[in-house]
Amino acid sequence: MSDKKMYLKPNVVLEPLVDNWYAWSHLVSPATAAMNIVSRHLTIIDSYLSAPSIHAEAVLNPKMRGGPFMDFQGGRVEEVKALQQQTFQKQDRVIQFAKAIKDLDKLLATEAKGFGLEAMYEKVPPILKGYVELYYDRHNNPGFRFFESLLYNSEYYKKDMQSIAMWVTNNDERPFCLSTPRLEESDVLHLDIPFDHPGIDELAKMKRVPQTLGFVKAMLGIPASKESLFDTFFTETPPPAYQRYTGDKVRMRYFGHACILVETKDISILVDPLISYYGYHSDVQHFSDVDLPDTIDYVLITHNHQDHILFETLLPLRHKIKNLIVPRTNSGKLEDPDLKLMFTNVGFNNVFSIDEMETIRFEDAIITGLPFMGEHSDLNILTKACYLVKIGEFKLIFLADSRISEAALYKHIHKQIGNVDVLFIGMECDGAPLSWLYGPLLTKKLARDMDGSRRLAGSDCAKGWSLVDIFKPKELYVYAMGQEPWLEFISSIKYTDDSNPIVQSDKLVKICRERGMIAERLFGEKELLYEKQSSNAVVMQ
Repeated sequence: MSDKKMYLKPNVVLEPLVDNWYAWSHLVSPATAAMNIVSRHLTIIDSYLSAPSIHAEAVLNPKMRGGPFMDFQGGRVEEVKALQQQTFQKQDRVIQFAKAIKDLDKLLATEAKGFGLEAMYEKVPPILKGYVELYYDRHNNPGFRFFESLLYNSEYYKKDMQSIAMWVTNNDERPFCLSTPRLEESDVLHLDIPFDHPGIDELAKMKRVPQTLGFVKAMLGIPASKESLFDTFFTETPPPAYQRYTGDKVRMRYFGHACILVETKDISILVDPLISYYGYHSDVQHFSDVDLPDTIDYVLITHNHQDHILFETLLPLRHKIKNLIVPRTNSGKLEDPDLKLMFTNVGFNNVFSIDEMETIRFEDAIITGLPFMGEHSDLNILTKACYLVKIGEFKLIFLADSRISEAALYKHIHKQIGNVDVLFIGMECDGAPLSWLYGPLLTKKLARDMDGSRRLAGSDCAKGWSLVDIFKPKELYVYAMGQEPWLEFISSIKYTDDSNPIVQSDKLVKICRERGMIAERLFGEKELLYEKQSSNAVVMQ
């Protein structure tokens, strides 16, 4: 079999892990990874070992979905203990690094009172020396920033923490990824390779181009004891042939959540890739990776949340992506890691960062980065961008999870870009509190009422309508709602008809339709064809 050319089965998962936990962006950037290992992972492990039965009950309660509860039905306690000990042993320096961050915060809060900071460098914890710059803001509050590029070349960026779990799936069922680690399973093969390993690209190519198993086994270093399991992930059956779009229109395809593919016969642009990759039967009609082009000219990332940056999708797509566009930042702030640095360090080439109102031009199309307001719990996060995509005279605007706290901003934007043809807006308008995502990065506990008032929330009907009123689109699509079943293990969202985001988005869709617009809340899949000079759409069901 080693000399026979084989394809990777369509339902094989390449699940990226960091320290045996599902890999999301805050587990890759060195400083945020350290804080999450200590204040998320070890905290959840301690809680589970103290009361596994409480965790077993909690994961069955829909109201507690997405909470800090391991989904092991109260069992596997000894394995969780072993993971705890492994973390203490292997991540000792990372744990010390996280402690030093807390110590530095405390030092600055108690001793930096507005006088010069140069003498304070002597008191910086030794483990942080040379990696931080101290400063005051304009209100005389002390803080510090990381020289983040140096951290990626330090002992605190541990590639040996990274691995790939390879397994076959037949459904969308998985535990919530931020709370349940990956333990050993007989049908799961762990590849102890970092995310920048070229073997990941070779595996991903085998979805469409066959390769000998001997070649890929040698590249991945598969031991003889694991060869029989590894062989089960491959097939001689070729995938369906991809039909490249060759028409004269602009084709828009919705892949679920905030993932949109915009194509012409000359260019392809993929926004916030989160693809239901796996070729199994589903009750929800949806596009998958077989519907993606062989080359993706531009991938656009809107912001640094786990439902918009999904390495499980992005790493297998890496070999197809010509250019990856991310929001620009170099703040060095703990809560706002640099995406260009992160993607470059996990093996992506041609990563470009874009500023607000900066434009990239090619052929008859342009991509413009737009300001992104809200959905970050009032933290000073700079790593976020919305996008205008203009092809010919046709304009699509992707506003992701923006929450329109100040409509005047968008009036200023409108003066520069004018009306748009199609507007996409997220309306998950309740949102989790700040601590749900950013809690491990906080070194001082936030009062419950403050935490509850600072939400990871998108727009409600009133705020969504303000955008429609400003940009006057001919079509409105509500997206990024996390409703597709393959999103639940990432977002923990499961709405009913009475859920406020559903009520609010239904209301906005109704108002728009009453005013003669095309409007819809997207779910599953959608395909539209547009004339480059017109907003008249031909809907493909």
